[in-house]
Amino acid sequence: MPKTLVTGASGLVGSNLVRALRERGDDVRALLRSTAREDNLADLSYERATGDVLDRRSVRRALRDVDRVFHAAGRTSLRMAAADLNRINVDGTRIVLEECLRAGVERVVYTSSVAAIGPARRGSTVDETQVFDAGAYGIPYVNAKHEAEVQALRLAARGLPVVIVNPGFVFGRGDINRSSTEIVRRFLRRQIPAYVDGALNIIDVRDVARGHLAAEERGEPGERYILGNRNYTLDRLFADLGRVSGVEPPAVKLPLHVALAFAEAQARLPGRPQVTVAEVRASSLWWTCRNTKAKRDLGWRPSPHEDTIEATVDWYRERDGARLAKPGARQPLQLRAAGALLRQVGGLVGRVV
Repeated sequence: MPKTLVTGASGLVGSNLVRALRERGDDVRALLRSTAREDNLADLSYERATGDVLDRRSVRRALRDVDRVFHAAGRTSLRMAAADLNRINVDGTRIVLEECLRAGVERVVYTSSVAAIGPARRGSTVDETQVFDAGAYGIPYVNAKHEAEVQALRLAARGLPVVIVNPGFVFGRGDINRSSTEIVRRFLRRQIPAYVDGALNIIDVRDVARGHLAAEERGEPGERYILGNRNYTLDRLFADLGRVSGVEPPAVKLPLHVALAFAEAQARLPGRPQVTVAEVRASSLWWTCRNTKAKRDLGWRPSPHEDTIEATVDWYRERDGARLAKPGARQPLQLRAAGALLRQVGGLVGRVV
C-alpha cells in the first residue's frame, strides 16, 4: 500500500484530499501543527505527524518512507501581512519541496491557486499559458502564491517530479477555518453591505480533491492545471446565493474608486477595519479561467456548479443557523434605497454617454 503525506490536512482542501486518498486505498500520513483542529478528519483513519512546514526537521521526519506528497498547506488571507504570507506560503513551500527532492519521493502535487496565474481582462478568461502580471495590484496573497509557484517550478527544473494544480475559489462543506467560503458566511449574516464589480471562478472542494488525484496519476511534472468550474460575476453569485438561501443579496454596488476611498479611510481608524484595500482590489478583478487543459490531459470533470452553492449554504445553516439571517430576510431599507439611487444614476449616465 502506498504511503502518502498530506500537508495542511485539517483545512478545507486538505481534509477532502485525505478522504479521497483513503477511498483510493492510500495509507495516509497527515502533517498537522499541534494546534490544528481535526474536526474534518474525525471519521477518517490516518497517521498523524505533528509538525510545521516551516520546521525542516519535522518535515523531514514526516517524509520518512513516503512515496508521494500532496502539499496543500498555506494561508489564503487577504488581510495577513505580506511578510507572514511569504513566510508560510513561499518559505513553507520551498522547505517542503526541497525535502521532497532530498527524500526522493516518486510524485508531488502542489496546491497553488488561480491567483498565481493572475486575473483575466474584464469579460474574458485565462488559462495556464498566461504570463503573470498581477504584481502591480499590490495584493500580498496573490504575490505570495505566484512566488511559491516559482519555487515549485525551480525545484521541478532540478528534477523534482512536481505537478501543480491551480484551484479557483473553493466552496463546499467543512470550511472550519473560514477561508474561501467566508464570503458565503458573511452573505448569510448580511455582513456585505456593498460590493464592487468583479468576477471569480467557483469550484467544489470535492472536485478539487479529485483533481489532485488525477494530477498525481496523469499530470506531467513541471506542468500546472487549472481546477475551475463556473465563472461568476459577483452580481450573479449573490443572486444565486440569495435564491438558494432566501436572504436578499447586497443592494449597493459601488464604483471602485469610492470603495477604495472607503477602505483607505477605514485603515486610518483604530480597530479592525470592515474592509481593506487589498480586499477591495482583489474583489474588483476578473478571476475567471478555463479548465480545458485539466479536462483534456487529466480526464477530470467538475460536478454541476449549482450543487456546491447549495452544499455550502446548507453546511452553514447546519453549523451556524441561529447566527444567520432567516430565509426571507431583506437588506436594511437605507441600503436598498441607496442601491436603487446608484442604479438610477448609473442608468442616466449610461444614456448620456
